Amino acid sequence: MQIWVDADACPKAIKDILFRVAERLGITTTLVANQYLQRPPSRYIQFVQVNSGFDVADNEIVKRLSSGDLVITGDIPLAYEVICKGGHAINPRGELYTVDNIKDRLNMRDFMDTLRSSGIDTGGPSALNSRDIQAFANQLDKFLAQQGPVRITLR
Repeated sequence: MQIWVDADACPKAIKDILFRVAERLGITTTLVANQYLQRPPSRYIQFVQVNSGFDVADNEIVKRLSSGDLVITGDIPLAYEVICKGGHAINPRGELYTVDNIKDRLNMRDFMDTLRSSGIDTGGPSALNSRDIQAFANQLDKFLAQQGPVRITLR
């Protein structure tokens, strides 16, 4: 199993957790973004820079993804493609996307997009807070524990 990170919009606190997990557990973690990203030196942390453009990073993740891999993304259409390909997806707030919930999330996303395109201000997500970061760490811990014995500790 590898971890893929839709890194352009991934918060630093979430990337920091992923960096620690990659190093501690020896899990290859690959950041995919259209701009250079700083990362700690590690043989487990990789970076793929893609061209700028709509869904270029998403398409690269889907292209390289293997069944059973984990993708960290807040992008619901990407999460849908990941699940269709046999992967797993967790968003930076700790929600695990599954076969059972992804279509509902995709429908809601499309509905909100329709509202926005008709001029209705739907607002955006609230800023990531410490509870969100803890929820992410807990969900990642739970997911990885199903893969083998693991414990993630926040510092």
